[in-house]
Amino acid sequence: MKQILLCLGLLLAPCQLLGQELAAETGAAPTLAVENVPDDTAIAQRLRAILGALEFDGIAVSVDAGVVSLRGDVADPATIAKVERIAERLDGVVAVNNALAVPDELAQQLHPAVERFRTRIAQLVSRLPLFLVALAAFSVIVAAGFLLARLRFWDRISPNAFIAAIYRQAFRVACVIAGIVIALDFLGAAALLGTILGAAGIIGLAIGFAVRDTVENFVASIMLSLRQPFRPNDLVEIEGDVGRVIRLTSRATILLSLDGNHVRIPNATVFKGKIVNYTQNPARRFMFDIGIDPDADLEATRALAQAALKAQPFVLDDPEELVWIENMTESGAILRVTGWIDQTATGFATARGDAIRLVKAAIEEAGVAIPDTTYRIRLEGAGLSQLGSDTPGAPSAPARRGPVSPPPAPTEESTVRKSEEAALIPLVDAERKGSDDLLERDAPRE
Repeated sequence: MKQILLCLGLLLAPCQLLGQELAAETGAAPTLAVENVPDDTAIAQRLRAILGALEFDGIAVSVDAGVVSLRGDVADPATIAKVERIAERLDGVVAVNNALAVPDELAQQLHPAVERFRTRIAQLVSRLPLFLVALAAFSVIVAAGFLLARLRFWDRISPNAFIAAIYRQAFRVACVIAGIVIALDFLGAAALLGTILGAAGIIGLAIGFAVRDTVENFVASIMLSLRQPFRPNDLVEIEGDVGRVIRLTSRATILLSLDGNHVRIPNATVFKGKIVNYTQNPARRFMFDIGIDPDADLEATRALAQAALKAQPFVLDDPEELVWIENMTESGAILRVTGWIDQTATGFATARGDAIRLVKAAIEEAGVAIPDTTYRIRLEGAGLSQLGSDTPGAPSAPARRGPVSPPPAPTEESTVRKSEEAALIPLVDAERKGSDDLLERDAPRE
């Protein structure tokens, strides 16, 4: 008999499994067990323990025939669904009668938050000695960093005061970060440092994009202070602006123009632009063109212009002055005259002007005409242009041609007047008094 029942059981087992799979696929509710069912009291105690561990207070739990009844008021509506899901997962629970509700009174809704706040305050008070130790460690490290940043050691390892200030500031920031890391390690929250640094990186990136021009100028000021392409009072030309250098700041280079105006140029423009330093080499060449009669002896006139220029006391012998025939036009030949002066003793603009005047006078005294390329037309009567030898403004007849005379000897008139550029030097010195500057007179030039 037992063998027959065993065989029947083995035959019916696959059928039962197939029925359960079909019920699961069709969504039919599973059958409820009637044997070995957990006790209602055990289910209620288990659920109360779970809710107590989760700090869900004020919830009454009762179990009857596997049906769990939940009653009470909760502050958060999400708590209702969460408690119901927990109850459904317990073994032996047939159904859940959820009667939880959210109270309408504001005070009852705020009560859980107030309780949580009180709990956090209690935890803070209990850990207050550890906070004090962490604060003391942070304060000691930061204070030591600020004291060490004042040492003259940073001035010895940096090329100028500006770079030394950057070194000091970087050392202070490093000490502050080290103090934060050690303080968090005391509190057992070192993992929080990654979050802080990540947030700081994102904020720094956003600020960097917002102040990109300012950061670019600051980096350019560091490079300019290291390379020193000019000195205070140097006469420079930067992207078309000419003036004497007053100072280099962390944002801009300030020039005093030849008109006496302040010109502020961003350091990024100075670093990336073209800089012409007229002061770095004392010798400077001036150049001008002058026209002569095409029928004149060109070589003799060229030699005359060169000799007249050489006779002037402000023109240097080395490098030598030069004069050559640059071009031939309808009005005559064009001579290009060049000469060198010492900028420390002679003004460039006044020297060039005097050279033009003296060379022109020497050529005219030698009987060589300088053609006038300007034509004037005067309308009279019916509007016809009448030009004649006696008409005012008509081109004059060519001067007499003859042998070229030697240049006149230098006179007192050839003395060069004071340089208008040198007049700015006292003004720049007055501007620089008591002001911060990134330039140093004794630093190596670029």
